[in-house]
Amino acid sequence: MANGTQYTISDLAKEFDLTTRAIRFYEDMGLLRPEREGPGGRNRVYSARDRTRLKLTLRAKRLGLSLTEAKDLIDMYDSPRDTGPQLRKFLTVLAEHKRQIEDQMADLQANLDELKAHEKEAKALLARVDKGAA
Repeated sequence: MANGTQYTISDLAKEFDLTTRAIRFYEDMGLLRPEREGPGGRNRVYSARDRTRLKLTLRAKRLGLSLTEAKDLIDMYDSPRDTGPQLRKFLTVLAEHKRQIEDQMADLQANLDELKAHEKEAKALLARVDKGAA
């Protein structure tokens, strides 16, 4: 697989079940910064840092963050600044996404309740139809 703490694009694609195109897209977004080797710098060599950034990016995506938000947060963790502002920013972003998910859940619950009411009504009508047909 990888040599020490170096990874090829194929290594990361296989490990994280991604396409190499997706990894190149994350690179274009500035989330990953591989070294270039080989003729004309054609071969990408990813570091352990790139692997961690990719892992954090995918985690952020699962949480519903945009790639821009993910990059901002990951870049903050890369900087040597005080962690207080970083954590406050992270909590603000998480709170907003939590609110969005709670709103979506409320909408889904309302839809589910409505479906159950229609289902109950349809079953009652069917029972009357079946009873009348007997």
